[in-house]
Amino acid sequence: MSSSPTFSFATTADEVATAFAEEIRGKNVLITGTSLNGIGFETALAIAKRANLVTITGYNADRLKLSEDVIKKEVPTANIRRVILNLSSLTAVRKAAEVVNADPEPLHVLIHNAAAVLGPFKLSVDGLESQFATDHVGPFLLTKLLAPKLLAAATPGYTPRVVFVSSVAHAFGAGVDFATLEHPDREKYGASLAYFQAKSANILTAIELSKRSKGAINAYSLHPGVIFTNLVQKEESIAELQSMGLLGPDGRPSSEKFQWKTIPQGAATTVAAAFDPRLNDKAGAYLDDCTIATESVSPHSSDPANAEKLWVITEKIIGEKFTF
Repeated sequence: MSSSPTFSFATTADEVATAFAEEIRGKNVLITGTSLNGIGFETALAIAKRANLVTITGYNADRLKLSEDVIKKEVPTANIRRVILNLSSLTAVRKAAEVVNADPEPLHVLIHNAAAVLGPFKLSVDGLESQFATDHVGPFLLTKLLAPKLLAAATPGYTPRVVFVSSVAHAFGAGVDFATLEHPDREKYGASLAYFQAKSANILTAIELSKRSKGAINAYSLHPGVIFTNLVQKEESIAELQSMGLLGPDGRPSSEKFQWKTIPQGAATTVAAAFDPRLNDKAGAYLDDCTIATESVSPHSSDPANAEKLWVITEKIIGEKFTF
């Protein structure tokens, strides 16, 4: 990537959005998981200052309205649309996709930011492990259902993008456990292991989506950083995060093992993945600190065979083929 503009660990989402203001202008963007005190909200705020339309989503109507109100207070000109979306339910994902597809505008960028809580073993309404359902299967189905709207945004000079917020934590696990995807096993479950697996799935999906679309859609995955967001503060997550060394005995961020980013810094790489034109010929890339870091991805999460296998199994789970 070229040296201008230059980003770093400390770069904020607004700084990236300012650098790529021309790329953002006129674009329609959908972001999942946009509650206050989260990087999805911060991403929406940075983009809303410049985009044509930002669709924010979440499963809680009150929190979604609160996010819209705060964005509009700071950016009175923002064009915000709210869509209720529960990624843990395939039926709910289909319903949300119908709402989005009813809108006349094409979709330039789809950002998969939402994630499930790192908590005890729980099955989704479809019988899937909840983190895997929310972090991978739901986003996969949503991408499939919104693909025609993404393709409609393509021009000779622009390729639509899909962005997956993954994590460096994918490397802490052994990759996707294909044996338990369709039939979750409570005995094999660990909250952090399930999280590592879901983040591996995000990277693999970005790789395979880029490959299968044959240049029609560019997909990217990324590590946002270690951030004290609303998700990290969930009561059912604290013990697990303490055991990983992320949080101290007081439930606050521990800097013993990790360097923490602020929420504005944590949203920066998402904005870069969505709009940096230097990524146009780097489909499937993984980013860290707003810069390509594909070489840092673990072998199990960059293996093309694993990416293809995950795609086929996920098609089976949703009961639909995702073709172009």
